[in-house]
Amino acid sequence: MKENQKKKETIVPVVAPLNKDLSLDREAVAKIFSYLYSNNAIPFILGTTGESASLSNNFKEEYLRVGVENKPADKKLYVGVSSNILEDSVSFSHLAYDLGIDAVAATLPTYYKLSDAQIGKYFLQLAEEIPNDLVVYNIPATTHMSIPLELLDELSYHPKIVGTKDSERSVERLDKSLALWKDRDDFKHYMGWAAQSAYAMINGSDGIIPSSGNFAPAIYNEMCIAVENGDNELAYILQKQSDDLGALYQSNKSLGESLWGLKVLMRELSLCDSHMMPPLHELGKTEETKLIEAFHNLINKENIKLNIASHV
Repeated sequence: MKENQKKKETIVPVVAPLNKDLSLDREAVAKIFSYLYSNNAIPFILGTTGESASLSNNFKEEYLRVGVENKPADKKLYVGVSSNILEDSVSFSHLAYDLGIDAVAATLPTYYKLSDAQIGKYFLQLAEEIPNDLVVYNIPATTHMSIPLELLDELSYHPKIVGTKDSERSVERLDKSLALWKDRDDFKHYMGWAAQSAYAMINGSDGIIPSSGNFAPAIYNEMCIAVENGDNELAYILQKQSDDLGALYQSNKSLGESLWGLKVLMRELSLCDSHMMPPLHELGKTEETKLIEAFHNLINKENIKLNIASHV
């Protein structure tokens, strides 16, 4: 339920911090969570940015338990339960619920091309079989399917389907989504396309889910406050900072390569290392050095405040 129609949320899709042996870096989880919570951001683990498709069930369970250990009692934590196996998504949702997670997020299964009827039935079955509230996650870049808005609107009236994270890069779809849901008290729209964060919230979205929030959550917290206060000019200034930071590790890279770049920047801030879970891998030293130099040049030139000193 929406507690305050004007309140905006920053939800950060957290990376999977790894040790060199590809085990979970528990210390890094603690650092990252402390940093995010101190900047009024909500962690979302085991999503696309968290390399969830490459993680074993044992790794996911460990990450969930460590995440819960680092969640203050009065704070939220979102967990991805996406899987090509419905039974696994249901089982993991039950574990998350038992550990105190009220809401989980799920994409479509990614192997078979599904009809609209199959998409609708899948999410309804998932919602019926899990104990948590469900956020429907639309990301055609990885699922290669777009959840039709008309179908999603129908799903939105299920009592346990409480929101959507939409990462589809379509302003037309965004505008139609906000027209449908900006005045709903029982269904939230979260913008997963970082480049439209300010625009989405100004026009009624409930919050944003930017990957750059892993290392720069203060920017998005300030953006949310600016929108709440009606300061659209400041919101778009912060949007420009977000765009510039995102371009550092995303431009001319595949999604998997950009996740490595994101971890490189996080390592530069002593949040975690840059190890990747196969099939993703680290790029070369030349690319790494260029990225780090560009990062420092940008934050110095634009005087971008990261608010991280006390968390490393």
